Amino acid sequence: MKSFNEHAFSRRQFVKLGGGSAVALVFAGCASGGSSTGSDSSASDSSSSATSIKPGFITLHDENSTYDLNFINAAKEACQEQDISEDTYMLKTNVPQFCHSTGTKAHTEGLDNYHNAFASIYEGRYLAGVAAGMKLNEMIDSGKITADQAKMGYVGAYTYAEVISGYTSFYLGAKSVCPSVTMEVTFTGSWYDETAEKEGATKLINDGASSFPSTQTPWVPLPPVKMPAFPTSPTTEARRMHAPTPRFNWVPYYKFAIRAVMDGSTIDTDWTGTLSTGSVELTDLNSYVAADGTQDKLDEVNSKLEDGSLHVFDTSTFTVKGAKLDSYKADVDTDANYTPDTEVVSDGYFHESEYRSAPYFDVQIDGIELLDTAF
Repeated sequence: MKSFNEHAFSRRQFVKLGGGSAVALVFAGCASGGSSTGSDSSASDSSSSATSIKPGFITLHDENSTYDLNFINAAKEACQEQDISEDTYMLKTNVPQFCHSTGTKAHTEGLDNYHNAFASIYEGRYLAGVAAGMKLNEMIDSGKITADQAKMGYVGAYTYAEVISGYTSFYLGAKSVCPSVTMEVTFTGSWYDETAEKEGATKLINDGASSFPSTQTPWVPLPPVKMPAFPTSPTTEARRMHAPTPRFNWVPYYKFAIRAVMDGSTIDTDWTGTLSTGSVELTDLNSYVAADGTQDKLDEVNSKLEDGSLHVFDTSTFTVKGAKLDSYKADVDTDANYTPDTEVVSDGYFHESEYRSAPYFDVQIDGIELLDTAF
């Protein structure tokens, strides 16, 4: 299983340099590949277009600090030697705090100016699953499918904790109202690949899935099928087949962080937004596709999640290889070997995003079949 940071680098490159987090180097639009011998390779330099990347440098202080000046001058010189103009790279000085949305590293770095933030998006996916389960019940009641044909599909990016947490919570939400449901999951190996996502959706449809979400692109062209689907295309017909989808709302966190700096108060090393903080939202229920009573059920479940009387990963609601999960050590500290280090099951549920903000639920539960695990 790959770590968060391996997959994050496929979307952006982040390198923290210098003692005490003095400077951060961020690349946008770069593709990693090949290897480096450490020598100055003009062939390598010429093979990468200077206009294809946008380096960004973030320093703790400005040029008045001789320590930071060394980083600043090096950044400018390196860009000049790579023919990267001043209007292409970005340099931001006097940035004393670094907040990494969806990050994990601050948890173990021990730096007072480095922070992770995430949201309990698994609660939103659970709610979306409830809506899907309600639809399956409607299809069963109308005779369109039988109870043992209640099968969903899920298109995921990678087989790592955030995605596993997402598809499992969606499944458990559906199972809470439609006990006979099963689910198949396929992976694309990419955070953004519309072709692979469409192929994955088609595979699931052909295998009998009655509804499915995607953790990736929100506007994926789908085959012409009559079923509730979570990825959508911009067409009116597709929108009519679109079920509610969870999303992050980062406004509450950014307001919190900004206010903390203004007030001189502490920013949490790991901050987890919830339904209650407004950090997890669900798109409006689609009247074209939702089963009767779905909104009332969603309101009921939402209230229980908010007041803590319901937990998404309640261990009485699922099994692992036929047995109840009474104990589990998760890789919360995310070392290179993904070594389990923290007991996360107690009080009858798996405590997701409580010991750090980023998800660490990586349990394969019964009722979910992975069609491929290459990623």
